[in-house]
Amino acid sequence: MDDETQKLRISVSDFIALTNQSLEYAFPYVEVEGEVSSFKVNQGKYVFFDLKDNGGSVGCFMMAWQLRVAIEEGMKVIVGATPKLTQWGKFSLTVRSIRPSGEGSLKKSFELLKEKLTKEGLFAPERKRVLPEVPMHVGIISSIQAAGYGDFIKILGERFGGIKVDVAHVQVQGDGAADQIVRAIKYFNSHDVLPEVLVIVRGGGSADDLGTFNDELLVREIATSRIPTLVGVGHEVDVTLADLAADVRAATPSNAAQLLVPDRREMIRATRHKVQRIVPKVERIIEQQQRDVEQILQRAFERIDRRQAQAHDQLQAIRRVLHQMDPQIVLQRGYAIVRGEVRPGTMLEIEKSDILITAEVRNVRKK
Repeated sequence: MDDETQKLRISVSDFIALTNQSLEYAFPYVEVEGEVSSFKVNQGKYVFFDLKDNGGSVGCFMMAWQLRVAIEEGMKVIVGATPKLTQWGKFSLTVRSIRPSGEGSLKKSFELLKEKLTKEGLFAPERKRVLPEVPMHVGIISSIQAAGYGDFIKILGERFGGIKVDVAHVQVQGDGAADQIVRAIKYFNSHDVLPEVLVIVRGGGSADDLGTFNDELLVREIATSRIPTLVGVGHEVDVTLADLAADVRAATPSNAAQLLVPDRREMIRATRHKVQRIVPKVERIIEQQQRDVEQILQRAFERIDRRQAQAHDQLQAIRRVLHQMDPQIVLQRGYAIVRGEVRPGTMLEIEKSDILITAEVRNVRKK
């Protein structure tokens, strides 16, 4: 009788609910590593697959929008999930996050997503924008505790101080890192006055550490940023999809600072050198122009002098003609001026150079 009273007799639904409560209490979140099999996406919304190893297999479910990396059959992955017993008594994992595990799977996932986004044109060279030559307002997305961020800020200050720098402190690896970076990009792009450049930097790490920068949503956010982007992640040999989507890719965080601003001291030296080369040229040009102007003025003065001489000669000729036409000069040559009405019986006055004669007209006839 006592054994009977200690037995727990409940409905199937209650059993499932009780089991899920126990699982939620004991394992609210677990990471499980295994190989993907039976992978399929239904209606473009729901993702189903099995996670297996040599000893067993467990079904997994997630929403398609949560799938931020490329997955295919046989790939080794790590899922972050909540265990659950379904209404049909089947045990499954409700997946919250998934990432490739191991060098082979990481490389395969990278290549699959790269091929997909390349076909969409996200990495096309013609989409790349040129960064400002010397930006005076920069937005930086990084972990301020990371060495890569420290290197970037140090070299930026050494090369070109006085730049306004706004920093969004984010997690740069692990679960949630990609989402934080996406939110930071959205934050900077929402400003009324945008930074001239958006810089995303992170130091070196394992392929798994850098996997954050192969997140599809993050890559798309970088590609669609209104602000030109500069991404410097990992070491020189590390190439992420975020690098490919950026307008400019830097090999390292230090290289990002070098690409972002010129070296002010080198600029001054280069400018002085240019000035030293240009000044003699400018002086020669000025001297040549002075000579040209002097020649032009000389020719102008000579032309004016010729015109003036011609005018003087013409004036003298006119004066000579007028002098010859002077009545007194004509009288001196023996001619006379006759005044009065020419008809018989009238009196005429005849003027010669030295006398005046009064004479009577007696006869008038035609020649």
